[in-house]
Amino acid sequence: MENKDTVKKALELFKNKDYKSAIDEFYAALAENPDDNAILNNLGLCYSKLSEDEKAEEFYQRALQQDNTAVETYINLTDLYYKNKRLGEAIGLLENAATVIPDNIIILHYLARIYIEDIRYDIAMDILNRILELSPENIDAYWDLGNVCFETGDWASAAAAFEHVLEKRDDNAIFFYRTGLAYEANDDIEKALSNYLKAIAADRFMAQPYKKAAVMFLAQGDKESAKEYLSDYLKFDIPKEEKENINKIIADLNN
Repeated sequence: MENKDTVKKALELFKNKDYKSAIDEFYAALAENPDDNAILNNLGLCYSKLSEDEKAEEFYQRALQQDNTAVETYINLTDLYYKNKRLGEAIGLLENAATVIPDNIIILHYLARIYIEDIRYDIAMDILNRILELSPENIDAYWDLGNVCFETGDWASAAAAFEHVLEKRDDNAIFFYRTGLAYEANDDIEKALSNYLKAIAADRFMAQPYKKAAVMFLAQGDKESAKEYLSDYLKFDIPKEEKENINKIIADLNN
């Protein structure tokens, strides 16, 4: 009971961001249970919050020695490596985790995102597709897959992945806007325009969809709608040079 009270106090101190005092309490708890991976992990978290990264890494490693299936500790140590731009070590850690606890979606998704950060798109796509085999409704995986496909120039696949996201999240302007970009890159003007308009409906204070919608209207030969959306775009706080260019386009359309 005494140990539980000590841990509870330590967690409360951590919650209140009193990390140094939390460390003292966690050490007291650790003295009674030196192999408790949760306490070791929490000490790592405290040191990480204090930017004492070497100590944080030491405790995360000790925690994993006690329990090599602790997903939270793998993620905490990955975050530490990522913060310090140690992507190779982050990848190695997560690859090891994926062998110990295979098909864990959290581990796999972290691994895919680190590969994306490292611009190793082919491997990232393989992992994201594996996640979708395990979790077919995982919109985060679809979103990441769409972005990777976009970056690699597979705009049709990007649009398809983004459409899966929109099936579950039809209230996010950024999702609509990114889908519009994929369709535009794939020369599907109608679907691009539709998504830009939906982005505006979802967030009328987002500037770029107005300009993009105007461009799509122009591509369809609809000058009046293009002028309308360009005029709306001018209401935003955009650079002076950009504003001058838009005014010139509107003037040309009026002639």
